[in-house]
Amino acid sequence: MRKKISMLALAGALVIPGAALAQELSLEEKVEALTREVEELKAHTAEIDDTLWHDMSTRFHLSGDFRSRYDYYSRDRYVGTNYVDTGSGVMMPTDIKKVTEKNSSLMTNRLRLNMYARAQENVEFVGRLAMFKAWGMQSTPDNTGDFPAIDGNSSRRPEDNKLLVDRAIINWNNIADTNFWFSIGRRPTTDGPPSQLRMNSETRLATPLSYMDWPFDGLTIGYAYDSLFNVIDLPGRVRFCFGRGFEAGLGENTLKDTDFMGISWDIYNNNDRFVYFQSYVAKDVFNFPDMDQAIVDQMNQDMAYSALAMAQSYGLTPAQYGPIFEGMTPMERDNIGDIYHTAALYKDRAQNFHYFVAGGWSRTDPNSNGMFNDNAAGMQDLQAALAMTAGLNPGDPGYVPFANYSPNTSSENGYSIYLGARYDLPNTQFKFGLEYNYGSEYWIGMSPGHDDIYASKLATRGHVYEVYGIYDIPGRAVSSFGNAFIRVGYQHYDYNYTGSLDWNTKPYDLSSSSERAMATYMGIETVDKADQVYVTFEARF
Repeated sequence: MRKKISMLALAGALVIPGAALAQELSLEEKVEALTREVEELKAHTAEIDDTLWHDMSTRFHLSGDFRSRYDYYSRDRYVGTNYVDTGSGVMMPTDIKKVTEKNSSLMTNRLRLNMYARAQENVEFVGRLAMFKAWGMQSTPDNTGDFPAIDGNSSRRPEDNKLLVDRAIINWNNIADTNFWFSIGRRPTTDGPPSQLRMNSETRLATPLSYMDWPFDGLTIGYAYDSLFNVIDLPGRVRFCFGRGFEAGLGENTLKDTDFMGISWDIYNNNDRFVYFQSYVAKDVFNFPDMDQAIVDQMNQDMAYSALAMAQSYGLTPAQYGPIFEGMTPMERDNIGDIYHTAALYKDRAQNFHYFVAGGWSRTDPNSNGMFNDNAAGMQDLQAALAMTAGLNPGDPGYVPFANYSPNTSSENGYSIYLGARYDLPNTQFKFGLEYNYGSEYWIGMSPGHDDIYASKLATRGHVYEVYGIYDIPGRAVSSFGNAFIRVGYQHYDYNYTGSLDWNTKPYDLSSSSERAMATYMGIETVDKADQVYVTFEARF
């Protein structure tokens, strides 16, 4: 009996550790299974991430550039002097003199972010956001740019630190398996050829020649070809372009939209040789753009004060000058006619020597409101009417003859030439360039979106000379977009006529003392000469 108990005890002792061992192995198996599941899940997640990343990397591309810029600007300008009180509290000049105005250091920062994405195999989006501001300001520095803030210079003049939509385009390529394409959106119409030479870019930066430097919204229908008229090795493309320069909006007035329409033709574009032609019309242009109404109101107020001061200087009573003033109407936004614009460019390269020659022609086709109106003659007629009402005769002090003002409804032709070259010094990081352009009396450069900070050189009625140097910072680029450089330049403006970038008022001859005086008394900015030095530090990434 004692033996049986001992055997049973031994058997029990052997069975209990075996059961515990079995239970322990089962837990390890569960841990191993869980581990395998986690590893499989991680591998699956990584596969999903790779797929998403591959999808994003093939469809989405981000790039950008940053520029810090220093500018020194000095100009000689004619201003009124010897101001006298006409009796109405309004001070009027009796003489003019030349003064020198300068800003010894304007510092600006510009950030631009480029986006590219595919929606479908043949549909793509191209966009750019831009921030452009002056150091220490959240507004536009005085006298920068030739236009007030309008749609045609949005994101192109120093403002604040907001990112603005500079470009936003959808392209539909190879329509129906042909060489036709369609594009619509905020157009790439700034810094066009041949600006890429001066701006140190290996590629074209915009579609139109830089005489047209005007951001606008519009569309393009284009056709690309490898040979034109069956000529071998003649690749290019031609486009029909349409855009809106000003939206008139809803109202009871007769104000019309301002639209651009024309052709843009890359006649030959292969490697460094580029032959280009563009021709368009700006239909129903405005006399002044969609600027702040307060500016317009102030201009009308100043005109009214000047007229009142003139009447009081003749000792006239309200009953005497009232009928004359009844014929005066305040300035209101209106359409004044059409502007035709044509330009061509030839750009090429001989080893390290890049060069180009370009020319432009502009022509006005005004309506009854007139373009290039002699507003000084209009003021002279007002003064003559007041003098006559005061009973003055020829030879009497204060007598002024009538100029017989009427709106200029004649077409005026203007032209420009633009030459330039750049030499890349062999085996160094240095490039040196020079440019020259000339604009005639009635030349109109459509460039409110220029990048010259103060005044558009390609809209100048006169001569502009520019020399510049570029230093490419050495180092290995980490992407196809990447480079960094320093650019130093000098511009000299020599004006022949007033009113660059303006088609409303007659260009007054700056070599004529009488016309200088008329322009000054009218409040027109009469800059004679200007000098600008700039230094930029730029990086593209």
